[in-house]
Amino acid sequence: MSEASPLLSVEGLTKSYGGVHAVRGVSFSLQPGEMLALIGPNGAGKTTCFDMLNGQITPDFGRIELLGQETTGKRPRTLWRLGVGRTFQITATFATMTVRENVQVARVSHDRRLFNLVASMPSLAREEAGRLLELVGMAAHAERPCGELAYGDLKRLELAVALANQPKLLLMDEPTAGMAPRERVDLMRLTAQIAREQAIGVLFTEHDMDVVFEHANRLLVLNRGTLIAEGTPEQVRADPQVRAVYLGDGLVYDRRHREGASA
Repeated sequence: MSEASPLLSVEGLTKSYGGVHAVRGVSFSLQPGEMLALIGPNGAGKTTCFDMLNGQITPDFGRIELLGQETTGKRPRTLWRLGVGRTFQITATFATMTVRENVQVARVSHDRRLFNLVASMPSLAREEAGRLLELVGMAAHAERPCGELAYGDLKRLELAVALANQPKLLLMDEPTAGMAPRERVDLMRLTAQIAREQAIGVLFTEHDMDVVFEHANRLLVLNRGTLIAEGTPEQVRADPQVRAVYLGDGLVYDRRHREGASA
């Protein structure tokens, strides 16, 4: 991938709470269509880093740029309109609304048409919602209430909702948490395909190392708020410092455990 025009550029991102450095001087870039994994042990600073990128926390120092425009400290709603989507570890949908209506809400919100949402919902963004549900394999469930969906289907719906604002950058926090192994593979393969086809940069956190090594183009490794390694899966897997930090924690990847390896 070309490094000429990064989609996302992060320089010296820093956040402290009292005397504790949650994130310390983190710098990296992300290209359009790239799958970039942010990994590290509990307390490494992954969530704090994500929250700064998404505008939920203002960094103490550092600079964030999206397509050359500084976005440091901007609110989540502003970033959503600029093209930053996000999924969360725990899915958040409107259980009594249909699958289609959940996507419509996100779409009309992006178009600033929520002023008459209840009356206009049957017609607003119906086609766009249908297209997104088709994209993520949920078209057959469009008229079902979300409360009836299996967890794997909820994760696919959440992806459709995150794509409703036509994002340039997609932040995914533990996207496969709680899913069955086959569902994890399917969701991440779908995400990677969409990212490539639509030139969306994807930054994701994940504890499942099979998912990370299978689907990430590059990895960032945080430990105690500091970026200790960056590179391809092969480079990170061979890094002595990373191996030391993760000894016994599953980072040394065994291809025999890779989902679908025997298929």
